[in-house]
Amino acid sequence: MNACETTEAPVAARGAPVPIAEVREADANAAEVDRILHICNACRYCESFCPVFSAMTRRLDFNLADAHYLANLCHNCSACLYACQYAPPHEFGVNLPKALARVRRDTYVEYAFPKAFGQLYCRNGLAVAMAVSFGMALFLIIAIASQGRLFVPGLDADFYAVFPHNTLVLLFGTTAAWALVALGVGLVRFWRQVSAPQETLANPAAIGEAATSVLTLRYLDGGHGEGCNNEDDAFTLWRRRFHHLTFYGFMLCFASTSVATLYHYAWGIEAPYPVLSLPVLLGTLGGLGLIAGPIGLYWLNLRRNDLQIDERQKSMDRGFIALLFFISLTGLALLALRETSGMPLLLALHLGFVMGLFLTIPYGKFAHGFYRTAALLKHAIEKRLPNPIQAGSD
Repeated sequence: MNACETTEAPVAARGAPVPIAEVREADANAAEVDRILHICNACRYCESFCPVFSAMTRRLDFNLADAHYLANLCHNCSACLYACQYAPPHEFGVNLPKALARVRRDTYVEYAFPKAFGQLYCRNGLAVAMAVSFGMALFLIIAIASQGRLFVPGLDADFYAVFPHNTLVLLFGTTAAWALVALGVGLVRFWRQVSAPQETLANPAAIGEAATSVLTLRYLDGGHGEGCNNEDDAFTLWRRRFHHLTFYGFMLCFASTSVATLYHYAWGIEAPYPVLSLPVLLGTLGGLGLIAGPIGLYWLNLRRNDLQIDERQKSMDRGFIALLFFISLTGLALLALRETSGMPLLLALHLGFVMGLFLTIPYGKFAHGFYRTAALLKHAIEKRLPNPIQAGSD
């Protein structure tokens, strides 16, 4: 039985944990969230901290769908943990960040398509990510070597001399399409589970609010603008900054690819592009962001207080960080050495990591970005509706 499928004793719905018969671990994790939030609903000290507590005041009980929704709404700033009078070692053992983190891990598997792939990645995300990426790179290296093009001088940065354009489009179009389908299925499953019939998507104000929250990473400010708690009760904005570098680095790389596509198909301008061209400049800036951001996130990951996290997600987190880092590292190396005989090898390594990312992104932290966006959208919609229990403030 693996880390994503183990069972353990659940907790009582009120008060301190009470061991009873074994159940599915995902149900036990949701039951722990229900137990903690009943305590939080009675206390309300953290009510103004973040959307989790605002959403909490609209509920008297918390079922599995509520747990999934609130787990993805939580940004794990951990302000509530350090403010809580019932946190460990108190007998109530209130640790909402860890409880919600465990439920988040469950959602990666529960909504994955196909579910078996989510379970596989959950077991050891780092090993799976590296195995898939190096496996794809090795396949490409063998393909190049079989054509006698592995170390050939004089290619003048012409990637299409190594892999024809249509071959690259087929390879990456297929893997990208797979990633979009798998992410789309997971997102639809998540939304159907957590949303209510009256929560219509035809709400421009709610959509705008959710988009702003996503693009600014608003709730990584700790609820007060001073940042998250990482290894202790000191506030820091570095987690937000490194997330920004990673997110916008990725978006710049996506913009680079999009502009290059326009160059090729709309204007007939084929690669390689000059260093000062728009695709190369966007890709370089994005690559630098995806070097600095993942390094910073890994550094914070090493220093994170174990009370705040689900320790079994470390491999998943580090697998995603490693993929982004190696994509950027090989991409920048490829740009710097694209006119050397090592270009075909670097191209194969870079493409291998890109394909590894496409094949694994529906099953870990990248998928969580979509679920969190959906959770923020649901929160923005539901807070514009009347509070069904008329308790607390929104």
